[in-house]
Amino acid sequence: MIDFEQTYDVLVIGGGPVGFGLALELGQRGHSVAIVERTAELHTIPRGQNLTQRTMEHFHAWGCEDEVRAARIVPRDYAIGGMTSYRTLLSGYHYDWMQRERVRPYYFCDNERLPQYLMEGALRARAATLPNIAVNYGTTFYSLEQDAASVTAQVTDVTGTNRSLRARYVVGTDGSNSPVRRSVGITQTTSDYDKRMVLLVFKSKQLHEELNRFPDKQFYCVLHEELQGYWRFFGRVDFGSTWFFHAPVPADTTKENFDFRGFLESAIGTSVDIEFEHIGFWDLRIAQADKYRKDRVFIAGDACHSHPPYGGYGVNTGLEDARNLGWKLSAQLSGWGSEALLSSYEEERHPVFQTTAEQFIARFIEEDRDFLNAHSPEAMGEAEFRKVWDRRNEGATEVTSFAPNYDGSSVVWGDSAATPSAVGTHEARARAGHHLTPSALLDGSNTYEHLGAGYTLFLSEHDDECARQAQDFSRAAETQGIPLDVVFTGTADAMRFWEARAVLIRPDSYVAWASDHHDAAAVDILLRAAGR
Repeated sequence: MIDFEQTYDVLVIGGGPVGFGLALELGQRGHSVAIVERTAELHTIPRGQNLTQRTMEHFHAWGCEDEVRAARIVPRDYAIGGMTSYRTLLSGYHYDWMQRERVRPYYFCDNERLPQYLMEGALRARAATLPNIAVNYGTTFYSLEQDAASVTAQVTDVTGTNRSLRARYVVGTDGSNSPVRRSVGITQTTSDYDKRMVLLVFKSKQLHEELNRFPDKQFYCVLHEELQGYWRFFGRVDFGSTWFFHAPVPADTTKENFDFRGFLESAIGTSVDIEFEHIGFWDLRIAQADKYRKDRVFIAGDACHSHPPYGGYGVNTGLEDARNLGWKLSAQLSGWGSEALLSSYEEERHPVFQTTAEQFIARFIEEDRDFLNAHSPEAMGEAEFRKVWDRRNEGATEVTSFAPNYDGSSVVWGDSAATPSAVGTHEARARAGHHLTPSALLDGSNTYEHLGAGYTLFLSEHDDECARQAQDFSRAAETQGIPLDVVFTGTADAMRFWEARAVLIRPDSYVAWASDHHDAAAVDILLRAAGR
């Protein structure tokens, strides 16, 4: 429970996956964290199910990867794949979609799929093992004030009593309607698509049987020309009966005035048994906060950015916010970071979401619309349409080109003329501002097993030059109070994938600097990485 007499290092408002991920990032580094969350019960509406390889790296770093995987309710041997169909789910026109296994070699962990509430349960359980993380459920935030040293938040606790809670920093992870964001006057830029969307959760064993013809698929996108690029989307919740479905519906749709059974069956292409468990609605829009920080108050996750659940970017993007912000707050709290390092959170994460929305959501809606308007079996003949349909996803880039990077960031040693972006390439080569591709060492371990809470310097071999470089970096790190571990990989051959003899890795496993030779002073490299 929260001690209201204590001043915490960080107060997290909103106890969803982003809030708890941030708490773990800080708590594992020894900082005191308070989390306030309105509800103790985990919601049971399945969402945020597709967890990327990168997200599973976060859970590995937070000490709960095994627990998250154990919560999976689809059998372990059932692959995580997607499929796109034309007009109906069972039309016969289909291709594989979102093939995340194509980028698997560039990450330390496999991807995963499970309902968000089960993943949240694993995060809550992990947080409960850290005594410096305090959680109050049934507690609602309503205002805050900040001064030069701290933030005081006003909350109402589970008894209905108004209380004050003080922390050196506050982070709002309180959703797309974020009271924290509004309380500090951070504005949003919104693109409204004027679409009312329905979310259905239902049971259907017959649908499971119908889809046995597509083994190893867990989510299904249906495209139809009348939707003008928007999707009808099915996803498995468990193996055998429970599904979720979302799609555009007429603007005046309510629970009472619409034939949801007929709507589902028209999307499937046949009649099946259907037992509804939930019917809900949401508006399709993309929104992004114009700033991610106001003095000592930050926002992360849906409080920063929200978008339709197209492509599984939502929770994964939010958890990357938590990882990025967490180590930078820790650096500041520990005395070796800087204001510039804290500011680099927005500098790096804001353009990554902006390009995600533009290039991987809005652009694909437009491309689907244009393709369907120009092609149909009626106009072209079935044989010709099948050719263009089957070719449509050859060399698809939605997975391989989604490679969030911090090119041009002020705290990496790279091209200062570049700009952080979600668009990139997956390469083994170590590049400043890019995610580190894992590499095996001669002793059989993986480079990711050597990453610590601070920076990690990998050197190719223990020769005289590398020994001098290790000494230079160690001396500079000690003098500047910057945490650094030095790891010798054994031989130069062990780092052949990275095309470098020296690679400096940030606490979030992004490359801060990579080189084939001693091209700058160690102290300059470390100070830039720390924003100093």
